[in-house]
Amino acid sequence: MFDIQIQCGLNSQAYAMEISNDSEAKKPKRLTSVVWNHFERIRKADICYAVCVHCNKRLSGSSNSGTTHLRNHLLRCLKRSNFDVSQLLAVKRKKKDTTVSLANISFDEGQRKEECIKPTFAKFEQEHKKDEIINFVSSKFDQERSQHDLARMIILHGYPVTLAEQVGFKVFVKNLQPLFEFLPNSSIEISCIEIYRREKEKVFEMISKLRGRINLSIEMWSSAENTSYLCLSAHYIDEKWTLQKKVLNFLTLHSSYTEDLLPEVIIKSLDEWDIDCKLFALTLDDCSVDDSITLRIKERVSEKRPFLSTRQILDVRSAAHLITSIVQDAMDALHEVIQKIRESIRYIKSSQEVQGKFNEISQSAGINFQKALFLDNPLHWKSTFIMLETALEYRSAFSLLQEHDTSYSSTLSDEEWEWASSVAGYLKLLVEIMNIFSGSRFPTSNIFFPEICDIHIQLIDWSRSSDHFLRLMALKMKSKFDKYWSKCSLALALAAVLDPRFKLKLVEYYYSLIYGSTALERIKEVSDGIKELFNAYSICSTMVDQGSALPGSSLPSTSCGARDRLKGFDRFLHETSQSQSMTSDLDKYLEEPIFPRNSDFNILNWWKVHTPRYPILSMMARDVLGTPMSTLAPELAFNTGGRVLDSSRSSLNPDTREALICTHDWLRNESGGTFLLDRFIFSTFRIRVMLVGARKRKQILTKHKPSLYSARWKCCMFIFYY
Repeated sequence: MFDIQIQCGLNSQAYAMEISNDSEAKKPKRLTSVVWNHFERIRKADICYAVCVHCNKRLSGSSNSGTTHLRNHLLRCLKRSNFDVSQLLAVKRKKKDTTVSLANISFDEGQRKEECIKPTFAKFEQEHKKDEIINFVSSKFDQERSQHDLARMIILHGYPVTLAEQVGFKVFVKNLQPLFEFLPNSSIEISCIEIYRREKEKVFEMISKLRGRINLSIEMWSSAENTSYLCLSAHYIDEKWTLQKKVLNFLTLHSSYTEDLLPEVIIKSLDEWDIDCKLFALTLDDCSVDDSITLRIKERVSEKRPFLSTRQILDVRSAAHLITSIVQDAMDALHEVIQKIRESIRYIKSSQEVQGKFNEISQSAGINFQKALFLDNPLHWKSTFIMLETALEYRSAFSLLQEHDTSYSSTLSDEEWEWASSVAGYLKLLVEIMNIFSGSRFPTSNIFFPEICDIHIQLIDWSRSSDHFLRLMALKMKSKFDKYWSKCSLALALAAVLDPRFKLKLVEYYYSLIYGSTALERIKEVSDGIKELFNAYSICSTMVDQGSALPGSSLPSTSCGARDRLKGFDRFLHETSQSQSMTSDLDKYLEEPIFPRNSDFNILNWWKVHTPRYPILSMMARDVLGTPMSTLAPELAFNTGGRVLDSSRSSLNPDTREALICTHDWLRNESGGTFLLDRFIFSTFRIRVMLVGARKRKQILTKHKPSLYSARWKCCMFIFYY
């Protein structure tokens, strides 16, 4: 963290006076000001000039002009940016200095023009040391620090490492600081890796102190060069009950990589971060990954967790990827119809004459639809849905166009229009559900169960269609869904039960619609599953109470490689020592009335408040609700092309690439960034206020009384106002 000392005590007349031809030379006075050590006084005819010895700029040297403008010129002189000018800032004060603190800034409406302000401090960079002070006007240039800041900027904003080689950037930096020396890209990469290592130590320490468990998501990336990458991210709910995500590794997969090597890659990452004993769930983005692969990972992890079986490590697949996959099935089935609609729209937009004729036909057909026809982006399936939905509104106009224009050859049959209408209806539901999934960057797992159940019910209905084409399409979609449901239904139901607005009632409602007469058996599976998991957490809690668990962890510990021959006794002791009349957290939670549903309900806040009432169940809820049920970023929710790495990153060596991507994620999600920025902006706002006239300043501050929380928009107001 470094401090920037902002000098706000300059006189409001802070601009250099231009030379006036009308200036009259007066009787020379003794030059007592320190600024004359940097100016040469020259008299030509009746005019006195002060020539800067650093940049040779001529300013007024008349005794009537004073020295304020000379001092201000020196403060701005780029060629003196590495010179100590602290003595130039010693200005006589007629009043007591007024100290401004960022923590408690107030503006006195009666503040007078001649009042000055002591330097204030704005901390806005966490990386720098607390005892370092950089003064805007008296700092000595630090090449190493500037190179470090450049590397940090490249990481934080995702700029290419070659930024420092771009001519425009070089000109910009040289105008700001001529002393900055541009170094080769290799030096910048080294600085980026140094930042990565420091930040990695912080993340490692933070994860090691977590009391809860870790959920691991595994995403596949690609590049234009057909290189594959593996992104491993940790998901968890912290001590403040806030859902967090940290990218742990971004690995480049060699061309010889095969799917059976995936367990070794993941286990190596778990060992590197020392989180194998904390693993709660694995989330993969592809349902086609073989079960034996995830089983190997779970067995390896369970070796260090004797109290938790492999069944208690959840195996989850991404819900968003499932939706994208079944949407693609629908698009493939309707491919010819979609192509005809695209060709029809292209023809209508081919000329003003055709467009005008189509508009006339639409009006004569009584179509008052406001949306205009447009072509979709084939890689963005929501745009295809909107194109179909819009084209269906003009269905009668397309049919009439064929009668009035013989050149139009992409007409659709009535059956094809019916297929398009049915598929558009399917897609509408999936768009609505995907909007819910992507509404939050890190959604909690409880929101997925009702949405996935709605898809399940609709697929059952669609697969019973009397239309052969639609039935085959729906059965193909349902086949993929059934595979997902068999893996994830229990995890989805567990999260729903831990939502106090639903509990088991929501599972009972949906399972009765899905399974009919066999619903009770399925509901019992969910009930038994949550009880089994709760009992495992109860044992862990007992071990913590007995001091046999890892410090700061809710999980029982065993030394690596050691065999605890009495672990069965611990389980027996826990099961037999429980009083039959004692009510567990889970029983108490399920027996109590459900919480009323409302739009502003926050499930994490609810569990945070109710942790004392359900100490063991809340520990389980923290891990279940933090399970990522979807791995697709919100901005890619409707993208069918997957995650593609840009060329500026794919061209780097693997170590640098991983350093940039991981550190970008860590820095972007740092806590307190907004508040620190506000503090810096507030100081900028204060400077702006000091530079305006006293009367105008009083008017503005009377109308807009600033506070710490409104600093950002107040600063913007001043910038645009002046």
